[in-house]
Amino acid sequence: MHKESYIYIAGHNGLVGSAIFRELKRRGFKNIITANRCDLDLINSTKVSEFFSENKIEYVFDAAARVGGIKANDTYSGEFIFQNTMIQTNLIHNSYLYKVKKFLLLGSVCIYPKFAPIPVKEASLLCGELEPTNEAYAIAKIHGIKMLQAYKKQYGFKGLALMPCNLYGPNDNYHPDNSHVIPALIRKFHEAKNGPVICWGDGTPMREFMYVDDLADAAIFAMKRYENAELINVGSGEDVSIKNLAEMISELTGYKGNILWDKSKPNGTPKRPLDYSKLKLLGWEPKYKLRQGLEKAINYFKKEIIN
Repeated sequence: MHKESYIYIAGHNGLVGSAIFRELKRRGFKNIITANRCDLDLINSTKVSEFFSENKIEYVFDAAARVGGIKANDTYSGEFIFQNTMIQTNLIHNSYLYKVKKFLLLGSVCIYPKFAPIPVKEASLLCGELEPTNEAYAIAKIHGIKMLQAYKKQYGFKGLALMPCNLYGPNDNYHPDNSHVIPALIRKFHEAKNGPVICWGDGTPMREFMYVDDLADAAIFAMKRYENAELINVGSGEDVSIKNLAEMISELTGYKGNILWDKSKPNGTPKRPLDYSKLKLLGWEPKYKLRQGLEKAINYFKKEIIN
């Protein structure tokens, strides 16, 4: 992949896609191809085929997905499994048909079993039951991984699948019901003023979070180095309890009220830090610590979302 390569970013307006777009632009890549959702429905096989036939595409970063937190995953499981499976199927198949040089699929840590040995290695895939609250999304992403591997085996199609830990940052979804934990907490603490904030579960689960600009850096790094449908973890190396995370966000937003925990709601997976030694051995490391990333995310929220 060089500066004149024709690179398509699927999902360029989202959290991950926009970060990859910014990083490619910053590095001087000149031919970045994008399409808004209203112009290209990635669920429509015919439209995706037409798009690939009309554009000279050499590399694909697939950051397009239907995503959300525990509540959204659980409530809209049918939509999650259908839409994500169709998006990946259409993009991978047409990338193969139109001779894309390399394809990078972005997924999530939720593909791994609920009680996988920790830190979670890539070899844990399909070695146990999934967390029920995000099973539909996870199965869709596992389908994408296996499709890449099948296309590599039968057709020699070059690709890789990057599985990051939990992400946050600019262009995140801040919907109070359908967002992931960090943007949801940022909005809750901002809007609560000094009233109580209710959080799901008991606060004990441990999570690994990564500022999305680090993932963009890792995606470009991995795109240049892998091509055999490898499954590659990307982590931050920082593990934090949901309780400590909530307290950190409350402090950074200036919240002065009480945090209450609704223990009738699910906790999700107890603990799931990733082993990202494959990337580390090649020299990649994240740049942002959690507190530093949260400060940037909160500043973005105050400047771009509520103003």
